[in-house]
Amino acid sequence: MMKKTLQELLDASAADHSHLCPRQVIGVRMGILAADIFDLDLPQTKKRLLAIVESDGCFADGVAAATGATVGHRTMRVEDYGKIAAVFVDTKTNKVVRIAPALNVRERAKAYAPEGETRHYFAQLHGYQIMPLDEMFFSEEVILHAPIKEIVSRPGVRTNCESCGEEIINEREVNHEGLRLCLTCAGHSYYQVAPIEVQFSRVLA
Repeated sequence: MMKKTLQELLDASAADHSHLCPRQVIGVRMGILAADIFDLDLPQTKKRLLAIVESDGCFADGVAAATGATVGHRTMRVEDYGKIAAVFVDTKTNKVVRIAPALNVRERAKAYAPEGETRHYFAQLHGYQIMPLDEMFFSEEVILHAPIKEIVSRPGVRTNCESCGEEIINEREVNHEGLRLCLTCAGHSYYQVAPIEVQFSRVLA
């Protein structure tokens, strides 16, 4: 059950994002559907619902406005697959549901746009706000590849990498060949250190 009206949620999302766009509306209404599916009072003030969004940007802000899930509260994760979709996890019951827009949702939105509106952007912006949820989205229960407790982890747990020495929080260390390592030192880094000559040349520039 939602604690706020759709308009209140859209206003909150627009205030955080500095404008309102169609993908924000999708995110907000997806959060509303999640509230119905899980029978939860949203936006949440506790940390029961975890949202794993499959892209960043406007859509994620809409989901955050409707659910109260945020990166800062560790109740939102971004798995950037470039999709306007999200997995919602009830951490109390372990129920997991993925919600995504209907494949032809953009075309369907035109039927709900104001008469005479031919601009796709504004047709979607208005149409998404009034389309029935069962016409706008499809949902399915899914199974996560990692245990929910592992994904959520324990906040405040600290250790140090036995290779680089940097601190690791929230149980994100791994055991590799008998050593307690950060993901970077274990070979799962998303970056590499620039060569010394490159760093030196930038200092001189």
